[in-house]
Amino acid sequence: MSAPANRRARRREDYPFILDYRTRWNDNDMYDHVNNSVYNFLFDSAVNVYLADHCGINPPNSPQHPLVAHTSTDFFRSIAYPAVAEVGLRVSRLGRSSVTYELALFERGLEAVCAVCDFVHVFVERVDGRPGPGGMRAELRAGLERILCPVSKI
Repeated sequence: MSAPANRRARRREDYPFILDYRTRWNDNDMYDHVNNSVYNFLFDSAVNVYLADHCGINPPNSPQHPLVAHTSTDFFRSIAYPAVAEVGLRVSRLGRSSVTYELALFERGLEAVCAVCDFVHVFVERVDGRPGPGGMRAELRAGLERILCPVSKI
């Protein structure tokens, strides 16, 4: 994970995949901003949209599926309804059966990043819940390689 000061400088251009999300009234909490748990919901949703649309993952039927092993989020500024959130996604590390994503949440129309998240998936075989002997399947790996941008290169 990179230092928070460096993460605060993230820009949309750092992320090859962006997913828009229109915040809802019930995303806000008693402090009149989107609750921190919603950020993580949005990060998880962006990852799963990418896996389904670009990596051949069909959750009910895929022979491999992801399990979340770790998440960590740095929060820098709030966002509130009715803002549109833009969630950026890239792969910062690609292992044999695991992947580390970096995600960032931006508010449409503003440059400053709201939050940056590290998110780790381990891909396991549906039949036994263990990583496969050959690691990730080729289609999955190819999709993840398309958004691979190691943090050290930023």
